[in-house]
Amino acid sequence: MTRIAALALVAATALSQPALAQSLGRELSFDAGLGVKYSPEFMGSDNLDASPWLILRNADADRGKDDGFSILPSLNYVGKRDAGDSEDLRGMEDISRAGEIGVKLSWRVGDLTSYGAVRKGFGGHHGVVGELGAKYRFEASDKLTLWTGAELGLGDQDFTGTYFGVGEGEALADRPEYNPDGGAYIARISVEARYEFMPDTALMGRLTYGRLLGDVGDSPLVETRSQPSISIGVARRLNFRF
Repeated sequence: MTRIAALALVAATALSQPALAQSLGRELSFDAGLGVKYSPEFMGSDNLDASPWLILRNADADRGKDDGFSILPSLNYVGKRDAGDSEDLRGMEDISRAGEIGVKLSWRVGDLTSYGAVRKGFGGHHGVVGELGAKYRFEASDKLTLWTGAELGLGDQDFTGTYFGVGEGEALADRPEYNPDGGAYIARISVEARYEFMPDTALMGRLTYGRLLGDVGDSPLVETRSQPSISIGVARRLNFRF
């Protein structure tokens, strides 16, 4: 899967250079901010816990006026997992914070946007991950924008093994060794909102329900396949001209 992802990155970049140059020749906008996320304590946990929500989203793709294809950076952050924070992780090795960087390809038709993203991890994991999904945008007012979406999360065996595998030294009587395959590991549906209460400053919210799939869902570390989360925060729109 790593080779396929690398080829996809090269091909997507080469095919989209004219479109990207045209976009960057005008303006690039991002919503950036900070909030609180209430989500599973670790991937697969049935306990919910509060953690920081780092907001970084491409505003151009959300408010773009033109239909068609676009390519933009894709970034993600995965928090650390400390075995000492949960009795359910006793004997497991700690996993440090991970960053992910890659590209996102989108196709917009009216208020509907379909997309695919691929990223390479560093830090806590070194796998290849990504998403395939679609979002529908609805302008409730000049200040309030809503999105509904559905996506499929993908990860190679390096990624799934890091967060859902059990090594020889981590196995217990009630937790056997486990090495999950890569592939589609989670399906998600979501509702998002952006309320601009001040010029270029907005209250952001997101409600998501995820369902772990396949080998990942069968991991002995998974207490429940259901993975809900709710996030709220404040973001500032940043505009960059090139």
